[in-house]
Amino acid sequence: MSCDRFQQSFATDPSLSSKLMELMEITFPGISSLAECGRKLGASWEAASTPFIRFHDDRVITHVGVLEIPLQIMGQRVTVGGIHGVATHPEFRRRGYYRQVMNEVLEYCDRRYETLVLTTPQPEFYLPFGFRVVEEHIFKVKCSSTGSTDGWRTLDVADVADLRLLHRLLETRVPVSHIIGVVKEKAVFFVNEGSRTLHYAKDLDLIACMEIEDTRLHLFDLVTTQIYPLQKILDRIPQPIEEVLIYFSPELLNLENLQAFPYVLDEAVLMVRGKFAAEKEKFMLPRSARC
Repeated sequence: MSCDRFQQSFATDPSLSSKLMELMEITFPGISSLAECGRKLGASWEAASTPFIRFHDDRVITHVGVLEIPLQIMGQRVTVGGIHGVATHPEFRRRGYYRQVMNEVLEYCDRRYETLVLTTPQPEFYLPFGFRVVEEHIFKVKCSSTGSTDGWRTLDVADVADLRLLHRLLETRVPVSHIIGVVKEKAVFFVNEGSRTLHYAKDLDLIACMEIEDTRLHLFDLVTTQIYPLQKILDRIPQPIEEVLIYFSPELLNLENLQAFPYVLDEAVLMVRGKFAAEKEKFMLPRSARC
């Protein structure tokens, strides 16, 4: 059994968060503001993450965090462990500290989860610990939507009513795909999407994580209690759309002539440890759930 040298608690050490963020900013510049955004929206890093930390004197020099991510994978509800915020201070690298902390993390996780996931631009750091790269795909479809009514408005997360609406839909959402989709998750969503523009269609009661680039629609996630055909989304965009790029498995969008291509989102590959039923499918873990 692990001697739990590195597992810490934000609840018992009020100073731990600020100490950790000093290290996080060195490794992931800007992460503090994203974490603060999540905190303001009502799902804090500290409440969601179990931190494993090595100290030097009073400094945080190595961190590996563990999150729980509720997913639907191949039609089955699964809670996976998400490895995130992996960092060692530059002054203390190549001393084996990361390996020590990660070994304890894996002992902790193996008692709780059948599946671990993470996304990274440096897969070589995780291969020795039993993680493997799983290929993801982007999906493209041509269309000829000419633009009609403007059925979308920007969600204002600073507005109490809009924030309540966002929480409601995150709590009651259906998975965007039966292959792999998210259910009832907030903390990772708020870090990844909370500072981006969220679009709301009132008549569909649907929040879309999407971006429009000229006549191309990039669709990253849908937060709703019912997945509608893609055409209903296009019908509410008041400008012509000629191509849609979908960053999740789109089998519920009622599409034909769809093309799938291997794709690495934001230069970070998906890595998995343990069981993963969707491994041989064409899919992408939604951006809102990546850690």
